[in-house]
Amino acid sequence: MSVLESFRALADPTRLRIMRLLASMELAVGELAQVLGQSQPRVSRHIKILCDAGLAERRREGGWVFLRTAIREVGGADDLGTALARVLIAAEAADGEFGSQCEEDRLHLVAIRAAREASAADYFARHAAEWDELRSLHIADGPVEAALAELLSGSVGRLLDVGTGTGRIAELFAQTASHITALDKSPEMLRLARTRLQHLPAGYVSLVQGDFAQLPFADASFDTVLFHQVLHYAFAPQAVLAEAARVTAPGGRLVIVDFAAHDREELRTAHAHARLGFSDAQISALLAGAGFEPAEDRALAGHELIVKIWTGVRLAGRSTLSEFPRLVSL
Repeated sequence: MSVLESFRALADPTRLRIMRLLASMELAVGELAQVLGQSQPRVSRHIKILCDAGLAERRREGGWVFLRTAIREVGGADDLGTALARVLIAAEAADGEFGSQCEEDRLHLVAIRAAREASAADYFARHAAEWDELRSLHIADGPVEAALAELLSGSVGRLLDVGTGTGRIAELFAQTASHITALDKSPEMLRLARTRLQHLPAGYVSLVQGDFAQLPFADASFDTVLFHQVLHYAFAPQAVLAEAARVTAPGGRLVIVDFAAHDREELRTAHAHARLGFSDAQISALLAGAGFEPAEDRALAGHELIVKIWTGVRLAGRSTLSEFPRLVSL
């Protein structure tokens, strides 16, 4: 990264807007094009300039390309990048017109994502009754549950099952958890989970409606946080894991069950997937950035896709707020 290339890349109002959006979260090129009101080829040209200057980074996932900032206000090893990030923050605060444009861009992004989340919510409502069957189309439940039971042998303490669905995983750990909190955004899913878990002792299970990007729990509330086939629905997985870290006690465990990276593009439209799985490198970076030390993982061959189980241990004294800034409205 050079001073001259950086300032040349930033000498354009559209590219300045892109950098302020990327400071909030990783975004797909199509999302940037919608927010900016420009064609995707034109936005791609702006992105190339930013990436060539070392200010942004691309990541391809199936037919989509995602962008993230390569500079941050704090925690960066590159002093120039850190300084530039701070300059952009100061510019938004000092320049009223630029600041208003950035705020409008973020509000537009919230609206775009809200529409997509509403579509996903409709999908879950329509398919709640056959959810276990749909999930097992990719891999049978037995091998996944056996691997989970082995990785989480012994007491799991206070368990948070994020995106509990029908409550199947919460039921699996009913004998080893001191208390289970089963969270889902869909009321239809929670009704099914309540029926499945009704045989458990009163007060042992709490069913909570909530969003995995804004968990309605106090800091360090759980010893184990589990995402079972849930993270691929996250538009901003880094923000979701930052929230998971916030509610995980130091030394607690995070478990992610999800697809290895794949190219089944039809899953975006047919089953509301926001992400086409994750690579080991992606998960390691997400875990580390959220304040977890990556631990043991497993790979399980499914019918067509590979399912991975990744685990991490919550490090003491790590704050995630500055590492993954996000739109508080999401």
